[in-house]
Formats: sequence, structure tokens, C-alpha cells
Amino acid sequence: MGSEFSEFHIDLKPMRGRDMEEVKGEIRVTLEKFPGVTFAVTPFLEERIQEVLSGGGGEVVVNVFGNDLQAMDRKAQEIREIVGAIPGAKDVLAEAQSGTPEVTVSLRKDRLRQFGFEATDVLEAIQTAYQGIVAAQAYDNDRVFEVTVILEPGRRKTPETIGRLLLRNAAGLCLPLSELAEVDLTSGRYVVIHENTRRRQQVTCNVEGRDLASFVSALKRTIKSKVSSPPGVSVSYGGAAEASGKARNELLFHSVVAAAMIILLLSLVFENSRNMLLVLVNLPFALAGGVLAAFLAGGSLSIGSLVGFVSLFGISMRNSILMISHYEDLATEEGMTWGLETAIRGATERLLPILMTALVVVLALLPLALGSGEAGREIEGPMAIVILGGLVTSTVLNLFVLPTLALRYGKFVAKEGTDL
Repeated sequence: MGSEFSEFHIDLKPMRGRDMEEVKGEIRVTLEKFPGVTFAVTPFLEERIQEVLSGGGGEVVVNVFGNDLQAMDRKAQEIREIVGAIPGAKDVLAEAQSGTPEVTVSLRKDRLRQFGFEATDVLEAIQTAYQGIVAAQAYDNDRVFEVTVILEPGRRKTPETIGRLLLRNAAGLCLPLSELAEVDLTSGRYVVIHENTRRRQQVTCNVEGRDLASFVSALKRTIKSKVSSPPGVSVSYGGAAEASGKARNELLFHSVVAAAMIILLLSLVFENSRNMLLVLVNLPFALAGGVLAAFLAGGSLSIGSLVGFVSLFGISMRNSILMISHYEDLATEEGMTWGLETAIRGATERLLPILMTALVVVLALLPLALGSGEAGREIEGPMAIVILGGLVTSTVLNLFVLPTLALRYGKFVAKEGTDL
């Protein structure tokens, strides 16, 4: 980081997640009183994770790539203003612009030709004078010391003395550097950041009061409609939002593959498609409760919520498999005639196993759901809330609605092969 950048570490007492957000808001209010200061309030671990994901310290990252540094700076400032105007944006930062003091030595080719100096000789002389060059090595037993030729410290500390550096050409002519080059005090960059061999500028921000997905979607639409990139300048997106979207897509893809395999296995277990579809009917039962629980908990779907839905579907399908397979056993193994009496008996006999399964899950996940607002439970909390909400609806509907559907649409065949 450059000299304009500082970090202040503030140790907070243990508190819930919502309390921490309130404290972060109070810190922002305090810092906003200092004119000309841009800042970000980020927990230590969250900042390190964001840096690993995108190289920047923000949940949302907009990368500007190109070759013209000045054009990239202008585009980054334009994007910074757009990001700051979108509702929910906090801690909007752009990477530091040029402004680091430096001395620029620009060789004058006409003067070099006039006095017979080679450009490489002049540059090597400047490097030797101010950076030093290894001229020899001295040995002391098994220790090696490099002997470096460099100007004395007193003559290297003052920028104004650079132009008085004496240079000698092959003919022995001595001239000061100011006769062969333009020596100016200018401003530049302490570092030019690259990513994948391309120059990069970066705008970062955090999101508060809304979900990341909708914020990034609004940001992309606004940048696409209002920002025109000059030739050679391109814009890309990164940060936790992009990583979350990628993880979400991967999770959905693998879930679809797993669902296809599960349906294939169910089709092999159940002899007819009606019973297999009855098993799958429990999925909407679970989905309704999970969505309702997620809505009541804040209305946003995170990676933890999606993982909760995957787990919820597995638990709810297990309960429906228990119910439908038991109906098949009653009809095929015990020879009962399929009807209202058989449906009631099957639901009654599977009441205890289904309730015990639900109770064990509830007891295991209830502490996580109640403490979902605490720091460190950003994944486990939403997952537990979704599973609990969906488990309530799926259990109730599995015990009351599924037997009714099975009585109306189920098809169970006795051992003799007669439909009952």
C-alpha cells in the first residue's frame, strides 16, 4: 500500500451479528465527519477472504483493465460515482491515483548525438550513482561481501543535485547530466497493479440493507447503460458477490445431477410411476415451508439457504419414501386391500418414525437457527432456518395430505399380481 493508506484495528466485545452491524454503522458516521477521507469498515477475517477472492477488500469488486493508466483512472472514478449512487452501497473505494513524488530524467537525443554520448552509458551511470552497482567481492574465510560503487549519501539525498551529476563519454568529455537530459520533479505511481499480465484499476464496495445478488445486478445494468469504455479498456466484476454466484451455480448444477440420479434409483425401486411421483410430491411441501422461513428470516437466499434446501429435500423425501414403501408392504406382503383403512393404518404406523426423524433434526438445528445472527454462523444459521421451516410443513403435509393423495392416485399390486 502507498503512504496514503492506513489501517486501524478496533477490538470489539463479543456481540451478535446485528449489534456488530450497528457498531459498524456508528463507526462510519464518525469517520464521515473527516473531509477528503475514504474508508471501509471490515472485519479482519472477512477482509482477508475478500482479498483472496478478488485481490480487493470489498464484497463487490469492479475491475478496470487497460494499457492507458490515465484513461483507466478516469473510468475508475466514473464507476466509483455510479457505485456510490446505487442504494445499499457502503465503503466505496477506488485504488489510489497517481501522486507519489518522483524525479523524472528524460534523455535528449539531440544533445546525446551532439556531444557523443550513448544513451545506455548515461543510464548506467545514473543507475550506478543512485542505485549502486556491484564492482567486486571480498572474502573473509567462508563469508562473501559484495563491494558496491555508489554516490556518497550526502549527494544522493537532494533531488536538485541530480542534474549536476558529471558524466564522461568515450572521448573523455565531461558534462553534467542537466546538459544531456531534462530533470523534473513530477508525480507518479508507487506501483502499477497487474492481474493476468494486464494493468488493473479497481473499485470496491460493501453492501448493506439488501442482498448481494440484486445489488450486483443493478450495478451491472447501470454500468452497461452509462459507462462507455474507450478502446483498450474493459470492465469485469469480482469479489464475494461473483464468488457467491459461481458457488450457487455449481451447487444448483450438482443438485440437478444428484436429483436425476435419485429419480433414476426411485424408478428402479418402485414398480410404477404413480408411486414414484407420490414420493416426489413431498418436495413442494418442503419447499413451501423453506421459502416461508427464509422470507421471515430476512427474505434473502444465501449459499447457506441453498444448502439448507438441498438437505431439506433429502430429509422430506426420506419421510415420503417411508410412507409409500410401507403402503406397498401392506398391500403386497400382508395382502391388505388398498383403501381408506389401509391408508389410515399405514399413516398411523409411520407416524412415530417420521416424527422421530423430524424431532431429532429439530433438536440438532434449533440452536443454530436461534443463534443465526451471531458472528461465524453466516452459513449454518440460514441453512438451519430453511431446514426447520421446510421440515414443519413437509412433516404435517406428509402425514395428512400424502395419504389422501396416495388413496386417490396410488397403485399397489399384491403378490398374486392383482390390482387391489
